[in-house]
Amino acid sequence: MHPAPSLIAFSTLSGLGLGLLAFLGLGLAPTAGWTGFVFFALAFGMTGAGLLSSLLHLGHPERAPKAFSQWRTSWLSREAWVAMAALGVMGIYALLALLGLRISPLGWLGAALCLAVVFCTAMIYAQLKTVPRWHGPVTPLLFVGYAVTGGALLSGRVWPAALLLGIMAVAQFLAWRRGDRALSDSGTTIGTATGLGPRGRVRLFEPPHSGGNYLTKEMVFRVARKHAQKLRSLVLVFAFAVPVVALLMPFGHLSAGIAVLSHVLGMLGQRWLFFAEAEHVVGLYYGKGANAA
Repeated sequence: MHPAPSLIAFSTLSGLGLGLLAFLGLGLAPTAGWTGFVFFALAFGMTGAGLLSSLLHLGHPERAPKAFSQWRTSWLSREAWVAMAALGVMGIYALLALLGLRISPLGWLGAALCLAVVFCTAMIYAQLKTVPRWHGPVTPLLFVGYAVTGGALLSGRVWPAALLLGIMAVAQFLAWRRGDRALSDSGTTIGTATGLGPRGRVRLFEPPHSGGNYLTKEMVFRVARKHAQKLRSLVLVFAFAVPVVALLMPFGHLSAGIAVLSHVLGMLGQRWLFFAEAEHVVGLYYGKGANAA
């Protein structure tokens, strides 16, 4: 799939922001005084920037309100509704908390809604049977796991953040291994896609088009396997290893800043790979169903 910058920014920033909002709602980060104001501003700022960046991916952003009408069948529509609810509840909770009145049940509800937004976002991708690498429970587990990890890191919960970073590093490595086999394990071939499989071996005689089109641009993006392996290594270093090392150092603003910045950079790389490595089965019609060697 084409790794659009708007989607990379959306999924990275909104996940981190919603994770921090969840920690604030649970009372696991300061919510009072100027410190609380900074935390709320950071969380709402990242979440808002992420949600707004998603509009850049729409061909007609002015039609975005129509997304709210399909909540019965569309995870995108459910994401929009839950996001509005989460921001509304957390907005009230933040205002009251900054005024010295922290209502815990309201914060718990807001935290649950924030994580529900991340889950809905993940299900937009996990529901797609046409993208075997995304399809299944692994995608929502990773998205929610990354949001919780980001919330712990941004809220300054040193040891929980270090533990979660270690868990997510292992989970991401296993997800990559599983994803590399997903297309072949799905049993989808050009024979099954055309229904000609039982008649014998089906092969592509010539490409359907002599030039590029929307499908080849958006659905058949290819990243060379050797480059993907290098990027995966960089993700493991920046998203997990460097933050853990920084957290284990004597705590200070410098080490905390290094941990957060490195994790954000690593997450941008992880999200790029999430889209770039996803093989859409439509690529089989163009002889490009798998990554290049």
